[in-house]
Amino acid sequence: MKFIVGQAPLKGAITAPASKSHTIRAVFIAALAEGRSVILNPLDSADGRSSLCAVASIGADVDMAPDKWTIDGVGGHIHAPACPVDVGNSGTTANFALSMAALGMAPIYLTGDAQTLARPVAPLLNVLTAFGARVASNEGRLPARVEGPMDGGSAKVDGSTSQYLSSLLIHLPLAPRDSELTVPFLNEKPYADMTLRWLEEMGIEHEREDYRLFRIRGRQSYPCFTRRVPGDFSSATFFACMGAMPGNSVSIRGLDFADSQGDKAVFGYLEAMGASVTYGMEDVTVTGGELKGVTLDLNATPDALPAIAALAAMAQGVTEIINVPQARIKETDRIAVMAQELAKMGVDIEERADGLVIRGGKIRGAVVESHGDHRVVMSLALAASRADGPVTIHAAEAVDITFPNFAELYRQCGGLLETVEEENL
Repeated sequence: MKFIVGQAPLKGAITAPASKSHTIRAVFIAALAEGRSVILNPLDSADGRSSLCAVASIGADVDMAPDKWTIDGVGGHIHAPACPVDVGNSGTTANFALSMAALGMAPIYLTGDAQTLARPVAPLLNVLTAFGARVASNEGRLPARVEGPMDGGSAKVDGSTSQYLSSLLIHLPLAPRDSELTVPFLNEKPYADMTLRWLEEMGIEHEREDYRLFRIRGRQSYPCFTRRVPGDFSSATFFACMGAMPGNSVSIRGLDFADSQGDKAVFGYLEAMGASVTYGMEDVTVTGGELKGVTLDLNATPDALPAIAALAAMAQGVTEIINVPQARIKETDRIAVMAQELAKMGVDIEERADGLVIRGGKIRGAVVESHGDHRVVMSLALAASRADGPVTIHAAEAVDITFPNFAELYRQCGGLLETVEEENL
């Protein structure tokens, strides 16, 4: 499918979809728990369903109903399926499923789609090996074979992505021995905070020294729970950036600013660029202003890079996005991909090792590619709303990974977006 997007002001109100990060954590913890858990308002998307399929394959009983997923957990007793566990496009599911597999007693095979197979998992596999699991992989990538059980112990964790640490923190409480994790550096700290908050609310005993040292007591168990998933700040970022454009205004409902999601910082970025942000009782409204270039450190908010890059293309002056090298190991190398695709739209953009430099100016119509990345699709669509001609975005179906109704809400805000099925070549 492709999007054909025309120039139009964007004004309206939307409800943010449920948080992908919370949904996947809820699914894995429910699967590990004793008894029946109920997840209300889960993100029913490709990534969310990938997490459900993964835990179902290791023995959890899963029931999907509208706005409610029910999971009967395995109580830590991991079943080895006859077929490989397919995590699809979900990198978070891949990393979490590797540690879950290491709790089992028999070999478990894991695979995913082409993008997931290209993402490195060697740092996590090295820790699982240090803790007693036996692993084999495709040069540090999926497909992989993991045979437990991992016992626990002490190991150093690579913090280039927070997903390695979160995966271990969630699963090590079920190991037979206590564990100690040393983290020399950590990107994306708010995602680790989210995981730690889940552990605290589940009553899991652990200690930490800043983000450098974590101690987790072994032989623990998760209780079953009922929890509602809050709105997703990462997905809300795209409509917040749309509202920030001169002449636009977008209100977003369903966000909890007391939540641990790091991407709530995006609203501060938009204010720094010149937009107006109004916090109401039930929503937050972003109204466009005269945007100016700024320097933004996105280390804690790497998922915001594509949208901020697109918004910077229409700001006056130079915007520098810095300290976010982990954006290169997401679904795509988002630094390279955004530089490549925005350049096709006439944007003066420079790629750096850990970010981008964007000089605002005129955006022109073009034919661009999503590279199968949901956040790239949505970012190009928001830039396209200010292009001087139509913008065609190929492989736009990637939005289904986290935001299946993106096109509907975009049009609801007055956007000109046509969906067209692509011919099979």
